Amino acid sequence: MARPKALKKMVLDLGEFFAEDTIGDLNGQRQRDYAKQRGSQSAARRDLETLAAAINYYVRDMVGGVQTLFRPVLPEAVPARERWLTRSEAASLILAAWRKRCDHDGVEKGRHTSRHIARFILVGLYTGTRAGAICGAALIATIGRGHVNLETGQFRRLAYGKKQNNKRQPTVDLPPRLLAHMRRWERLGISNKAVVEYQGEPVQRVSNGWDGVVEKAGLATEVKELKVIPHTLRHTAISWYLRSGVPVDKVSDYCGVSIQIIKKVYGHHIPGGFDGVVEASGRIGRSATETQQKRLQRT
Repeated sequence: MARPKALKKMVLDLGEFFAEDTIGDLNGQRQRDYAKQRGSQSAARRDLETLAAAINYYVRDMVGGVQTLFRPVLPEAVPARERWLTRSEAASLILAAWRKRCDHDGVEKGRHTSRHIARFILVGLYTGTRAGAICGAALIATIGRGHVNLETGQFRRLAYGKKQNNKRQPTVDLPPRLLAHMRRWERLGISNKAVVEYQGEPVQRVSNGWDGVVEKAGLATEVKELKVIPHTLRHTAISWYLRSGVPVDKVSDYCGVSIQIIKKVYGHHIPGGFDGVVEASGRIGRSATETQQKRLQRT
């Protein structure tokens, strides 16, 4: 598993709440009660989907012959976040991660603590890769991890031994500037086993130091929709590539996101996407006949 500790906690949370229940007790209200006490809609959805998968595994493989599957009652899906960074915000975030030091009584001094996050940010901004795949990128082909080949310049996002799922993880060529950074990190001994390391060991997640870096960069906010999270880097990369005029299908293939999602979530970043509407705005309120007559008068 990519995150065994997180999965273990999920199972313990589910077990604590549903410990005395049978499958027949798991009606809609019981599941809604769980979602309510869990607090987070997205976390509750993940938990209940995992519970349903476990139940259905048992039904199919242990009971046998039973065709009816357990269908969880899920909270509404959380709307997709649209927060993305401007170039100045991204620069502030990288600089904050690079400069951040240990905090002693409110004063930053001593060793740097977040330079691995700066490297994580660079990979995210250049490639639009999901956080888990960035942290899972090894420099040597390893079962259970993706692979960055510094000789060929290719980034295999999908971990060796793992089947592709609905979260597409295509193998891509690394941008030349990012590849140069990675080769330098290896040469300096900053990255030995993995692209993102802290104190010589691969980093599984950057959540521990992330909020401190965001605050230091001046990007902290209480507005949930505007919060800068690791996934914001993926939004930013996709948005930047679209705004630079890269065709939608190319962005889709490179970042591993469907064309449908790009049009639904990132449509406002596609250059010229509203040209026809904007051009027509000057004719609002006029009939088609009036518009045609004015054109004829001009000719």
